[in-house]
Amino acid sequence: MREGLGLLVFLLCLSVVVCSHASVPVERSHQRQLSLRRHREKGKEGQVLHRSKRGWVWNQFFVIEEYTGPDPVLVGRLHSDVDSGEGKIKYILSGEGAGTIFVIDDKTGNIHATKTLDREERAQYTLTAQAVARDTNKPLEPPSEFIVKVQDINDNPPEFLHGPYHAMVSEMSNVGTSVMQVTASDADDPTYGNSARLVYSILEGQPYFSVEPHTGIIRTALPNMDREAKEEYNVVIQAKDMGGHMGGLSGTTKVTITLTDVNDNPPKFPQSVYAMSVSEASVPGEEVGRIKAKDPDMGENGLISYRVLEGDGADVFEVTTDSQTQEGVLKLKKHVDFETKRAYSLKVEASNLILDPRFLSWGPFKDTAMVKITVEDADEPPLFTSLGYIFEVQENSPANTVVGRVHAKDTDAANSPIRYTIDQHTNLDRLFKINLNEGIIQTTKPLDREAMAWHNISIIASEARAVDPRQEAKVHVAIKVLDVNDNPPEFAAQYEAFVCENGKYGKLIHTISAMDKDEAANGPRFLFELAQEVANNPNFTVRDNRDSTAGIYVRREGGFSRQKQDLYLLPIEINDNGSPPLSSTNTLTIRVCGCDSEGTLQSCNVEPYILPAGLSTGALIAILACIVILLVIVVLFVALRRQKKEPLIVFEEEDVRENIITYDDEGGGEEDTEAFDIATLQNPDGANGFLPRKDIKPEQQYPARPGLRPAPNSVDVDDFIKTRISEADYDPTAPPYDSIQIYGYEGRGSIAGSLSSLESATTDSDLDYDYLQSWGPRFKKLADLYGSKDTADNDDS
Repeated sequence: MREGLGLLVFLLCLSVVVCSHASVPVERSHQRQLSLRRHREKGKEGQVLHRSKRGWVWNQFFVIEEYTGPDPVLVGRLHSDVDSGEGKIKYILSGEGAGTIFVIDDKTGNIHATKTLDREERAQYTLTAQAVARDTNKPLEPPSEFIVKVQDINDNPPEFLHGPYHAMVSEMSNVGTSVMQVTASDADDPTYGNSARLVYSILEGQPYFSVEPHTGIIRTALPNMDREAKEEYNVVIQAKDMGGHMGGLSGTTKVTITLTDVNDNPPKFPQSVYAMSVSEASVPGEEVGRIKAKDPDMGENGLISYRVLEGDGADVFEVTTDSQTQEGVLKLKKHVDFETKRAYSLKVEASNLILDPRFLSWGPFKDTAMVKITVEDADEPPLFTSLGYIFEVQENSPANTVVGRVHAKDTDAANSPIRYTIDQHTNLDRLFKINLNEGIIQTTKPLDREAMAWHNISIIASEARAVDPRQEAKVHVAIKVLDVNDNPPEFAAQYEAFVCENGKYGKLIHTISAMDKDEAANGPRFLFELAQEVANNPNFTVRDNRDSTAGIYVRREGGFSRQKQDLYLLPIEINDNGSPPLSSTNTLTIRVCGCDSEGTLQSCNVEPYILPAGLSTGALIAILACIVILLVIVVLFVALRRQKKEPLIVFEEEDVRENIITYDDEGGGEEDTEAFDIATLQNPDGANGFLPRKDIKPEQQYPARPGLRPAPNSVDVDDFIKTRISEADYDPTAPPYDSIQIYGYEGRGSIAGSLSSLESATTDSDLDYDYLQSWGPRFKKLADLYGSKDTADNDDS
């Protein structure tokens, strides 16, 4: 209340002062007006001056800001010397705010402010005043420019434009350490009074921090502030104008100050002894347990490194640092055995990685603790006496040959018996077997080193009375198959040699080498020689080079001829160096080829005889053309002959040959033709036995029935045919159909006798054939053949 009354009194005093200043121009104008009138009177007397001068001169007016009175504020008054007070002069105001903020009485020249002004929005206005004749609006004075200034009052409090603030300072900082600087701003006029003169003070945050009154710099006020005790502080800073005196305005801001960490705390184990346990079944690298030293520092200041200092388990266990949790991880370094040692002790140290020299005097930044580790018993798998086994066995050894023996033992106190088996995934061909109780490995069949020289199998050992069947051990067994000389040597490649037709005696035509599937001890050196059956080969010979190779040389003098023989097969015997040695005979193919005079190979094919020299290409073409023409003529001739129809019967008188007439008569096939030979029909007396079938091999041979066989030297064809029919009926291999055979023989039962002409030339006939002349033209031929004899006889007689 008192501050409000004081402010009101101050404003009233200020208004009086302004008004007194505003009246000065009017008084001066009045004095100028009086002096002007006196001058005019002298002018009338002396007639010196002839023009009227401007009746006012001023620079600026003042108006206080934020005036809230009931009436407009009088800013000032304009009055011209030419104004006689009769109302003939009109005052005009123009410029910034004229007519809106500032108005003028055109008769009196009084200027008023109609609105409340704010200096912070606009500090001054530039206006122009002019006096004109009211009736003509003609200017009586030149326009004059003046300024209206808004006078400041303390109406704006200080403001922190960038707040709230955040700052950091290291813990354990010394007193007076600068934290940050805050700055406030005041919109009031800094050149007028103390409205913008600021003073800073701290309202909250004592006694930890302080602020400088004139600069706003915040500093630490207490020593050894510990981040681990309190990390964050809230500080309130005040800025007050009027130099901090009573009646001034103020503003505040909040500053959050965070203490940053330094390494001022050593790591510390929460307990001095740790107890852990590990199973003897654990494998190296397996985690045993964890320990952790506490360090309240943060970031890199809280990083901890662990190490084993001493103890009987220093070689068995190791400790590493978990970078995420900063824990010490104890891991197994070697296998532990419950039956050998049941407890271990370790001394572990934890220390900071990064040290701050300022705090080294506070003590060592490290700590130690004891770790007791107990070994627990476990059902362990059997243990083989060797990490791996290598055995040997000769190839081709019979089945059940002993290869070797493996041995495993139970490391537990129970000492259970062991069972042995072969991992069948490594014994797919079932070449080996093992004794379940003894671990003796044997073969199941002979082995071939050339097929596989090494065999790798895995032997599994398990306790016979194991609680956990998965507790088993496995060992690798390598079996080497020893070589025996069971493979003879052979050519190293498929050799094929070439010899020139003009090959000279003793010329090397090819070099051969050998290979042996057996090992080197049973292989080279190889010996080469010709096979025994061609030891004296006249064409080629073999010379052993005594380095497992041999050369093939020409032994023949006078060369070779491809027309006589173009290919030679040379058997070569090769012996190895085994015990006992083996040998084999390999055949070398040697081709005879044509070569030039220098022995260069040209052709190895058999070539026809070359035409005589001097036959040109044109002559060869002419010969070939003639041959083609002849072939065409022959083809045309054959085609024309096929189109010509020939008569079936020759009627010429001079053609006395017998005619063969073909009938479409199906016979018994080839077997019938062979069974009934035409020679037998021509000479029935020669048929004296059974002719077997040639197309089928009968399963049983049925002899001819004695009662049906004709007598020797019989010429009765009828009996012969009956005999053959009877044999065919009783023959199980005969075709299952009847066969009709037609023979040109009537037999002895015919009244007319034989009509055949087979014996007409050698046998005299008593028959008279004259009657044939009367049988007509159809028998004319027979009448001529048989009737001409008598006629001829008669003529002879």
